[in-house]
Amino acid sequence: MSQTFPEGRAIVYCEGAFGTSNGKTAHGLVRRTRRYELLSIIDSRHRGKDSGELLDGRANGIPVVGSLPEALASAKAQGQQASHFVIGLAPDGGRLPLEARPVVAEALRAGLHVDGGLHDFLSEDAEFAQLAREHDLRIRDVRRPPDRSELHFFSGVIEKVGSVRVATLGTDSAVGKRTTAWKIVEGLEARGRSVEMIGTGQTAWMQGVRFGIILDSLVNDFLSGEIEHAIWRAWTEARPEFMLLEGQGSLMNPAYPGGYELLAAGRPHAVILQHAPARQDYDGFPGYRIQPLPQQIRAIEVVSGRPVLAITLNHEGLNLDEIPAACASIEAETGLPTVDPLNGDLTPILERIEALAPGGQL
Repeated sequence: MSQTFPEGRAIVYCEGAFGTSNGKTAHGLVRRTRRYELLSIIDSRHRGKDSGELLDGRANGIPVVGSLPEALASAKAQGQQASHFVIGLAPDGGRLPLEARPVVAEALRAGLHVDGGLHDFLSEDAEFAQLAREHDLRIRDVRRPPDRSELHFFSGVIEKVGSVRVATLGTDSAVGKRTTAWKIVEGLEARGRSVEMIGTGQTAWMQGVRFGIILDSLVNDFLSGEIEHAIWRAWTEARPEFMLLEGQGSLMNPAYPGGYELLAAGRPHAVILQHAPARQDYDGFPGYRIQPLPQQIRAIEVVSGRPVLAITLNHEGLNLDEIPAACASIEAETGLPTVDPLNGDLTPILERIEALAPGGQL
């Protein structure tokens, strides 16, 4: 059944986290979403600023406000009616902060549906569930696992998929893999190619991705099968030339080891590796050093038997005028084209991806 987008107008809660790695769900929605029309972002630290200007240096007209009442008043002043309250936080462990509880309750009392991508299932909270019933509202827990009767086991049907598959992996968690995947999708589409994104997290779902799973909510025995099934669905329903597989975590991250599943079950033809050169330690874990980039590349290529095609740069901790030198340094170190997808020209990477198609030459 096709989904009609947008579902409604959303206020995104990101108190204390916008512009940090714990705000990556809000960041994803600010940059791209079909599921909602965004009205505002709540983070009192940045009240009165433009969310796009804060995030990427380009205004987008989506304001940052200091509270839910302010968000509702702002919408009303613009002649708009909010319908959804979306949790834009992505904290370590995926738990709802205690200080957010009164705001969720306030949103329900204000008549807003609530969507959350946390490991805390808000629909099972007695207070929230009662408020939702009283106001005839819906609480959706995006990370709620599917019933096991609906899950798939790996079958090998992926070998019949004709799309070129490229995985966007990273050298750390919260490093921009999903954003880069979308940028590549947009770039290939602009070149006349048919492309589908295979989402693997709650933010991609909130963005309205057509095909995907919530990887970290699945029982491990079915993880490979669900990856394969999402790719198979995309192939049978859309027949795209290319698929971008969104990575999660990173291969050697001590808290969020990820990427193995996509390499084993998604069987990508190549990998794009996202890297933040200013990071020394894994995000949120001081003292756990990120392994050198060449070592990360070797690990991916040994595990997958497939090449890392290019490096995409996360420029956090760098000034804009430092980006070209950072890219040049990585290119010299790895021999791979390196681009900041938010500020640079992706053409060299897009050309290398297109060369993987039948008749192409890498």
